[in-house]
Amino acid sequence: MAKKTEGAAAKTLIVEQTASPIRRPAEQRATLIGLGLNRIRRRSTLQDTPAVRGMIAKVAHLVRVVDET
Repeated sequence: MAKKTEGAAAKTLIVEQTASPIRRPAEQRATLIGLGLNRIRRRSTLQDTPAVRGMIAKVAHLVRVVDET
């Protein structure tokens, strides 16, 4: 049985940081760094996976999803 592979059709998300992590728990700051964000208005292109969606949900008040392709 052939394995299903991710090809060129892999979905991506563009996430932008909209708020500062100052006075936020260290866990939320670490999540932003894990998403590749550390400054307001910085954008990061990420694979659309359940793990990334969970990270975005944890810091939803600090980021926004700009584009889903």
